[in-house]
Amino acid sequence: MGPLDGLLVADFSRILAGPYATMLLADLGADVIKVEGPGGDDTRTWMPPIRDGLSTYYLGINRNKRSIALDFRVEEDLAAARELARRADVLIENFKPGGLARFGLDYDTLAAANPGLVYASISGFGTAAGAALPGYDLMVQAISGLMSLTGDPDGPPYRAGISVFDVMAGMHAGLGILAALHHRAGTGRGQHVEVNLLASALSGLVNHSSGYVAGGTVPFRMGNAHPSLFPYEPLPTADGELIVIAGNDPQFRKLCGVLGLEHLLDDPRFAHNQDRTANREALRPLLVEVLATRGKDEWFDLLTAAGVPCAPINTIDGGVAYAENLGLDPVVVTGGVPGVRNPITFSATPPRYELAPPALDEHGKEIRQWLKS
Repeated sequence: MGPLDGLLVADFSRILAGPYATMLLADLGADVIKVEGPGGDDTRTWMPPIRDGLSTYYLGINRNKRSIALDFRVEEDLAAARELARRADVLIENFKPGGLARFGLDYDTLAAANPGLVYASISGFGTAAGAALPGYDLMVQAISGLMSLTGDPDGPPYRAGISVFDVMAGMHAGLGILAALHHRAGTGRGQHVEVNLLASALSGLVNHSSGYVAGGTVPFRMGNAHPSLFPYEPLPTADGELIVIAGNDPQFRKLCGVLGLEHLLDDPRFAHNQDRTANREALRPLLVEVLATRGKDEWFDLLTAAGVPCAPINTIDGGVAYAENLGLDPVVVTGGVPGVRNPITFSATPPRYELAPPALDEHGKEIRQWLKS
């Protein structure tokens, strides 16, 4: 019995942001019915990588759901979609704004028949002047300013290695849904929850967007350096780079103690974080000179034992292995399909891992029968 047991979610979304949000809800016990068009979710064909002929992209964000394929241009299928929405607690969609209105699947129409419905819409750029723009994460990374922050100072801008704002918008949608459900518990009324990728991006740029709107500062690419902290970046050792962090003055004192650089603690250029940040070009070579005398693994052990934040730069396999070594059990198998564990733990109502990501219309017959009953 997960914390969302008994909650019925009609998932009219596709690609990443919506399916990620609904998978998180499904892991926590919600009954998620994935409504797909006759051709299926686009990510079913996004290959490679593949597992047993299936896209691992699709597999990674669609467990614990049931699938029904509906063509809204067919009256019987449209009637089934409307009936599902009438019974649902939550409906989530990421069509272009207004795209479902012509089928009578918009919020106002559905709320008239189901006043308690929490209807969540995810778009790229909102419902005003940006309504017609397609909502691809890469576009948002570019327009929001994230790409201007990513890459070497003298090099070209880069996208993040994942569709970071799709994931962020999915989490914001999940949070909004839960907040609206809490409101419904007290009032009996649902509401329309709207999330867009650009708004999620500007919120998620946190210190950088704040630096501009509150401080008038436009940030720039600094490679792996941090604009407000030093050290907070990879530094070279004898056999490779190691992330080294001194997030406060006590951590810097510990770092100097391990490196045998205690004399730096008396240098006013490095007394406090703002001093170290302002004089990073003077401090960096002093740290690197000592770090070059040992390998990254040895330094990792020494610094970690002293309470200095540091980390090796792993590939994904190394990240999974490290989580396993920490006892986090990052990999779960759902219906024979390995996936990454839901990141939330509960003391009484743990996430479930019951249904493998569904084949297209795998549960169509049973869902149709249920909707007619």
